[in-house]
Amino acid sequence: MDLRYPIGSFAVDSEFNAEKRAACVVDIEEAPKVLEEAVTGLSDSQLATPYRPGGWTIHQVVHHVADSHMNGLVRFKLALTEDSPPIKLYSQPKWAELADVQLTPIAISLTLLRSLHAKWLAILGAMQPQDFAKTVQHPEQGSLTLDVNVQLYAWHGKHHAAHITSLRDREGWW
Repeated sequence: MDLRYPIGSFAVDSEFNAEKRAACVVDIEEAPKVLEEAVTGLSDSQLATPYRPGGWTIHQVVHHVADSHMNGLVRFKLALTEDSPPIKLYSQPKWAELADVQLTPIAISLTLLRSLHAKWLAILGAMQPQDFAKTVQHPEQGSLTLDVNVQLYAWHGKHHAAHITSLRDREGWW
């Protein structure tokens, strides 16, 4: 197994439909709970363990998910209120080194994730099918629909939770 991609790398589903979209929305809804369950009971030294050699610590992974999903929510809001707006990239490795990651407990980001997902779900629940065709302009990937983004963030939450649970499995931390 590739420790970087314990559930496989992200791939856009070319046969995406309303039923699959609904399943992705459920994954987004459950992501905060799944991540919280993945870290429950871990000690500070376990949280300071990289999920793979050369990878982020579990502590950094939790904060990263909150940071990434904040950006995801903003991307949805931009796409719904502007005509194919450009989105800004950010240096994920540099963000993982900032004080809000290094000096705050993961409980801060777990709470943030629950709150921002509640807002995100309100938006997702109010979207009409045609809204998922709206786009953002990614500086490297070009035009991305909200359907692609819903797939990406559904995968992203599971991907990082699996980093943690696969490490727990390898180390016997259950």
